[in-house]
Formats: sequence, structure tokens, C-alpha cells
Amino acid sequence: MTRPPPPPGWYPDPAGGPSARWWDGQGWTEHLQQAGPPPAPAQQVPAGPSLYDQPVLLVSQKTKLIELTNEYAVLDGQGAQIGAVVQVGQSTAKKAVRLFTQLDQFLTHRLEVRDARGPVLVLTRPAKVMKSRVVVERPDGTPLGEIVQANVFGRIRFDLVVGDQVIGAIQAENWRAWDFAVVDAAGTEVARITKKWEGLARTMFTTADRYVVLVHYRLPEPLASMVIASALTVDTALKQDDRGFN
Repeated sequence: MTRPPPPPGWYPDPAGGPSARWWDGQGWTEHLQQAGPPPAPAQQVPAGPSLYDQPVLLVSQKTKLIELTNEYAVLDGQGAQIGAVVQVGQSTAKKAVRLFTQLDQFLTHRLEVRDARGPVLVLTRPAKVMKSRVVVERPDGTPLGEIVQANVFGRIRFDLVVGDQVIGAIQAENWRAWDFAVVDAAGTEVARITKKWEGLARTMFTTADRYVVLVHYRLPEPLASMVIASALTVDTALKQDDRGFN
């Protein structure tokens, strides 16, 4: 019994070319269908440590008095650089103001927190008069929360606010000694910002512009992002400079 021919359609070219050839139900025609471009390879996420997985972070800053663009490295507990905090969006006029005046605290600052994957957080500190405030966002602009200075006198405290709820705080126990407790909404300490940790080699603290962030355990979101944002920018974004302004 004779097998019926296949129905009309595009089929692999029997001549062996890369294009498909039209079969009209009775025979091959001269019509060819060009092969489409090969599918794009899947994007690979760069390998490397995440800031969120580190129990110890060492922040190595530059001197604020001569720095026109804030940029500093973030190291792991072994001293290897795994990230950075970089100031972005500075105009030439703003750099001139920072160079010739002491009005840094009255300027708006925008910072990117980066690790091996690229930017992971974006922080904007609007110009302030009395109290600091930092807006925390994802790199795609999704809002996360705010770091808000709660008081002006006494022991300075910054609240970590998500929506309308305070989910934690930074308590400046001793600003001159650079000692901050980071607590959750229940008041339990979840991290500490300090210059008095003995776990790193003394040579890593040869300058005064380095401090350590100790994260006591893996934190849930959004608290984890808010703690990282506040800990890595407590000086640049909140205290701002070495001239004594809070």
C-alpha cells in the first residue's frame, strides 16, 4: 500500500541547507525560509561572594576632608575585597562646593552598594538641616525603606523604617569611639558597628577610616538589606564628614 505524501508545510531542506523548504503536498518548491538567529545564551550571574552572606565586613574608607567623590572598599573577614560603596551622580558644581566649603551636610548624596553581582542597593541622602534621612532602594528603583535620624541631642539613634513600621534601629552608644548597636524591632542586637574587634590583624587598622560590621546571624528581608545599608554608610550617608556634623 502506497504511503500518502505529507501535507503542505515547511520541512528541512532535503538538499541539506540551513533553511527550511516549502513542500506543496506534491513536491518541493523553490521557496526557502531563512533560519532565524540562534537563541541568545542565558545570562550568567557573576560568581562571587555576596555581602549578605558575610558575618564580618570590614569597611575601608578614604579621608572625607579631601575626598570629592566618596568611594570605599568592603572587605570580608580575611581582608579580601568583596564589594564597594560608590557615590554616583555628582555634578562638577557639587564637587566644587565640597572642595571649597563645609556645606557637605546640606547637599544631596547618592550611593551605590555593590558586590560581585553589581549594584545591590541604592541609597539617597537628601540635603538635611537638623536630622539625616536616607532612602534605601533596590537597583531597579523598588523602594525598601528609610533610615531616619530619630533625635538630635543625647545618644543619636537612627530608626530603620519600612512602610510605616520601625523594624530596627542604630543606637550610637559612643560615636567618638565608633561603637554602634544595630537592633531589631524587639530591641535585640542583631549587628554591631565597631573599631574594637580583635578578630582581624592589627595591620588592617593602620588608619582611622576603617571599621568592622559584625552581623550576628543571617537576617530576614527587609531587615537584612536595611542593616547592610545603614552599616556600610553610617559615616558617609549619616554622619557625613569629619568636621563634627551629625
